[in-house]
Amino acid sequence: MHEVIIVGGGLAGLVNAIVLAQAGIDTLLIEKYEYPFHRVCGEYISNETLPFLGQLGFDPFAHGAVAIRQLQITSPAGRPLEQPLASGGFGLSRFAMDLALYQLAQAQGAKFRLKTSVLGIEPVRNGWDVKLADGSLLTAKVVISAHGKRANLDQNRAFFGQRSPYIGVKYHIRTDLHPDDLIALHNFQDGYCGISRVEDGVYCMCYLAKRDLLRQHGTIPQMEKMVLGQNPYLKKLWANSEFVFQAPKVINEISFAPKPLLENGVFMCGDSAGMIAPLCGNGMAMAIHSAALLSGLLVRHLRGPLTRPALEQEYTKQWRGHFAARLQAGRTIQRFFGNAHLTEWLLCTAATVPPLTRWLIGLTHGKPF
Repeated sequence: MHEVIIVGGGLAGLVNAIVLAQAGIDTLLIEKYEYPFHRVCGEYISNETLPFLGQLGFDPFAHGAVAIRQLQITSPAGRPLEQPLASGGFGLSRFAMDLALYQLAQAQGAKFRLKTSVLGIEPVRNGWDVKLADGSLLTAKVVISAHGKRANLDQNRAFFGQRSPYIGVKYHIRTDLHPDDLIALHNFQDGYCGISRVEDGVYCMCYLAKRDLLRQHGTIPQMEKMVLGQNPYLKKLWANSEFVFQAPKVINEISFAPKPLLENGVFMCGDSAGMIAPLCGNGMAMAIHSAALLSGLLVRHLRGPLTRPALEQEYTKQWRGHFAARLQAGRTIQRFFGNAHLTEWLLCTAATVPPLTRWLIGLTHGKPF
């Protein structure tokens, strides 16, 4: 019997593991891969996370993070809009950041089972059973499911049956065409591509596109040439960059639908609880913040007077208070992008009314925590 089992070792899972282990709580994290590894992710984090990361004992800049201070958005035809980022952010690859947080969690006493898949989670007397792919069974008083955007564990969740039209594609590149302190969002037909600097002179380039575009053009390279290449900024990047990966990292069926925070008594955290549109560039910050909320409440539950019903109620209240409006804003803003006419109109309006741009950015960023 473990006190807490965490399923999924992304940012949300790792932050939960660190906080719980620091509090002396017996914590086991299960991850199907072995660190370090790449994830389909935009790899930009807003500075709202820095105070909390400092409390954990993690300095992203000690691991090569790059400060991001400027935002650029272009329309499919290449109309640019540039705006300083008031709060700013930093770029750091998940390859580097997840490994560093994993090592920090280990140092704090968290236990890990890597290269291990979870088949199911079921309530039992005084806890939950976690069934592993190798046939073994583990039990915990509390289970956190931080398994990311989409997994087999989601098959019984309501959103899983709603087909999503989106695919995500990620590259790492080397280029001289992009300023180090800039995050850019380049729009194209039915999608957009983000690019920002991470460590070691590398840039993360990650895009979201409609799956129908891939069906129409047959292959990812052909889709990139015929669709993404219509944006002159993207066409130039593809022609003048060194691609680090042998093949892109790809994920299908990315869903931005609302999701329950608890499923059968299991706490959802990070992207498994709710995912903001990548256009808004703050999914990593939300994952870290949601884990900070949940782990803090779990310490009060397992080491203090907070009852299980009060724990569930308070987590739901705090999560919705911090993220519900941001998720809704992200879904609303996303409707303007990937459409040539709407994007041109929005960028033209924002250019003539700078406070509008600052307001839209503010909707998708939180306060330091």
